[in-house]
Amino acid sequence: MTVKGPIAHALEKIGYSTPTPVQEQVIPLVRSGRDIIGQAQTGTGKTAAFGIPLVESLDPKAQHLQALVLTPTRELAVQVSDEISRLGQFSGIRCVTVYGGQSMNQQLESLKRGAHVIVATPGRLMDHMGRRTVRLDRLGIVVLDEADQMLDIGFAEDIERILRATPRTRQTLLFSATMPGPIKTLANRYLNNPEWVRIGGDAEPVEQVEQLYYEIAAQDRPAALDNLLGEPGNITQALIFRRTKIGVDKLVRHLQRQNYDAEAIHGDMPQSRRESVMNRFRARKLRILVATNVAARGLDIPAVSHVINYDMPSNLEEYVHRIGRTARMGQPGTAITFVSDVLDFSTLDIIQAHVGSHLKQERMAFLYG
Repeated sequence: MTVKGPIAHALEKIGYSTPTPVQEQVIPLVRSGRDIIGQAQTGTGKTAAFGIPLVESLDPKAQHLQALVLTPTRELAVQVSDEISRLGQFSGIRCVTVYGGQSMNQQLESLKRGAHVIVATPGRLMDHMGRRTVRLDRLGIVVLDEADQMLDIGFAEDIERILRATPRTRQTLLFSATMPGPIKTLANRYLNNPEWVRIGGDAEPVEQVEQLYYEIAAQDRPAALDNLLGEPGNITQALIFRRTKIGVDKLVRHLQRQNYDAEAIHGDMPQSRRESVMNRFRARKLRILVATNVAARGLDIPAVSHVINYDMPSNLEEYVHRIGRTARMGQPGTAITFVSDVLDFSTLDIIQAHVGSHLKQERMAFLYG
């Protein structure tokens, strides 16, 4: 997958280096002009998967609207718009976000300045179409992002009206985490011989896992972990996840200073050392294993009594993968997640929307009363 020119410059600045599986599959197809149905979870890199070729296709000298992205919520609209703006930061393109709850006058001012791409929620876009402040008759690309959520919210009729107002020659990209019947009907009606791309299956919660989360200040996490580990007979064997190798080593040093039986697993360790640690853990002769997510994905880790997300997973699939390390083979298991950073709450919302009542909030009484 080769990216050149201004977008390559943007990717370098953003820090994107290796494409995700969904990007490797989707980008060449979009570049070739194909309509696409992509089944992929949030957090797989699908925004850049459609965003990179979308920005490549835009003509910054043309003054008309060339691309439209529809999303179910204002939060996702802002997120997608920010990503497209970052990808197009050296390409001379203008991206405008249109959603309910924001001043209509502010949006009108932005639209008057001209937009090459609009990221919108269906309801507010329909308002603009009614006012004739947005014209869709020269669109080249339409993206339906999180299509299943849009239909769940009740946007089916709006989406159909919007699509009927666009040229039949448009390229249509539909992304959805699940593929219920109404999505397939929509795809059959409005997509032209689409290519199906599926990255992973539906991310489903592990039903047997007790899922808990604690809202804890970052600096209080060591004390919170000590408190959990110190409860008699509670955590018999734990797999603790951190984002970085440095974070893993730092936490292991802290735990060892507290006289806990803890070891690290990450990519910088010699293979012999990793095997030694894993053999102890599998034999249940090691109580606590602290790992990076990357290291854990490549290991055959047996069921443990507790999975602890010391650092919040970066997306839903990662969360489901992590908590699946406990409650195996019919055994009980608990997954505990620390929510400490402002950015953690948006990920928590995504996880909670998917797992529902399975995820319960608990309090650290000794810390916060």
